[in-house]
Amino acid sequence: MNSQNIKMIRLIGLVGLVILLIVIGSSSFYSVSESEQAVLTTFGKYTKTVDAGLHGKLPWPFQAVTILSVNLTQKIELGYGSNGPNDYYAIPEESTMITGDLNIVNIDFFVEWKISDPYRYLFETDSPDIILKNMLQSTVRSVVGTKNIDDVLTTGKVQIQADVKELLRQHLELHDIGVMILDVKVNDSEPPTEEVAKAFRDVETAKQEKETALNQAIAYKNSKLPEANAQADKIVRNAEGLKQSKINEAMGERDRFLSMYQEYANFPEITRDRMYLVALEEILPNIRVFVDDGSNVLKLLPLDGSNSSSATALPGTNSN
Repeated sequence: MNSQNIKMIRLIGLVGLVILLIVIGSSSFYSVSESEQAVLTTFGKYTKTVDAGLHGKLPWPFQAVTILSVNLTQKIELGYGSNGPNDYYAIPEESTMITGDLNIVNIDFFVEWKISDPYRYLFETDSPDIILKNMLQSTVRSVVGTKNIDDVLTTGKVQIQADVKELLRQHLELHDIGVMILDVKVNDSEPPTEEVAKAFRDVETAKQEKETALNQAIAYKNSKLPEANAQADKIVRNAEGLKQSKINEAMGERDRFLSMYQEYANFPEITRDRMYLVALEEILPNIRVFVDDGSNVLKLLPLDGSNSSSATALPGTNSN
């Protein structure tokens, strides 16, 4: 072997060594961003979970790194799928469910989740994405199966979302697959036929009209109540005034009667005659009373001065 061949072999060996060093150096360092975590394995077995930063490791094939976006929000679409931003299609076998009152309803869910434990996500669970979707579908059917169709289609969606999220959280605590639920939303719910859908739309419209009428009635009540209260206060004040007036009048009558009674007790004959004459004046206001001492007969003569032939003898008197 000549010297030229030896130099060529050495050159090739040197180049190979440089390439090997570059490969070893590039595979011995890795970088993890703030939104990521890395899982380090040695000969395919889990070693540790690494946070953000620049880290070193043994070159391949001794150690390997799997980087996961643990802060990335991921989604599950249940009951529908999408081919793009505005291209959606229904999946009836996922969305069709039976309610607690044995009605059929189509309901779609949108769920947001993220990785909570990279080790469990990679090594303790086989296909955690599929497991999570199956768990979600089972949970949704359990919750919808306890609700009336009115709740599913109208006012009960918020409660359904909360119930699904809570029940799903309990399942994930029991069967930890390295993920956590961020949010659960009812994307859409509708009856299976257009006739039923129209009936429920009419029900919703009627409920809204009821709320509107109720609010209008409350507003009318609030506008009329002050006026009615003022009128009631006025009536009460008038009644109190009339009551006091009647009390005062009764007390005056009482005092007058007591005074008359006292006078009668002192002078019974005189008082009785005076009361008799006062009563006559009240009953027959247009007459004059004359007393004839000669015959001892009381005669009533008209005020226009008619003669004595038209005089009327008082009851209880003697007449000649």
